[in-house]
Amino acid sequence: MKVWAPTILRGLLLLLLVAFLVSPGSFEPLLKPLVQPNAPAIYNQGSLLGLTLQHLRTVFIATLAATIIAVLLAILVTRPFGAEFLALSRSLVNIGQTFPPVAVLALAVPAVGFGEKPTLIALFLYGLLPIFENTLTALTNLPRSVMEAARGSGMTPLQRLVQVELPLSLPVIVAGIRLSVVISLATATIGSTVAARTLGEVIIAGLQSNNLAFILQGGLIVGALAVLIYDGLSAIEAMLTRRVRT
Repeated sequence: MKVWAPTILRGLLLLLLVAFLVSPGSFEPLLKPLVQPNAPAIYNQGSLLGLTLQHLRTVFIATLAATIIAVLLAILVTRPFGAEFLALSRSLVNIGQTFPPVAVLALAVPAVGFGEKPTLIALFLYGLLPIFENTLTALTNLPRSVMEAARGSGMTPLQRLVQVELPLSLPVIVAGIRLSVVISLATATIGSTVAARTLGEVIIAGLQSNNLAFILQGGLIVGALAVLIYDGLSAIEAMLTRRVRT
């Protein structure tokens, strides 16, 4: 029972989240005590399901772009011809961690305008570091015996990379992606300050109208998404780890 308890809880969380997004009005009695008389208890300035899907879309695009660039950079600096670019690559991927997302948004808006684009830039820069460092760590700590066997079998450098190095590194790379996604899910909410369509709209509307129910809805949806996606990627990582060990 103890083994299955976390799975059951995650399943219930997923069902509860879907039920709320599809029919938020059903939960109004639970949220009504949190608002002032005659104030709406359920966010009424847009579709919660639509905002959630848009939020996930923004995070997915930014994470996909960050994954591609970070993995390519890590591959580059672990090759003999690219080792000299390690310091430069580390400086580039650290930009997102050096500047707060709000500062990146402020700098991006004059260049690309309001909306989703500055948010994508901020999330992309913020998500590079964990993916790059995990990929770099994985590629530089591969079993020496396996690499020597790959060389001895006559594999070309490209074949070793595609058939040996990347498959063995996948669990650690996925761990970096998992961290990047969770960070982006939370950070994406501030995109609504520059007119991006994210769940931050719900939270901002609640702060502006002193509506605790709105704030709670936005925060809990983001939190539930983070837990579910984190657990899903953790399961994928565990599966890849078992496959590598066998």
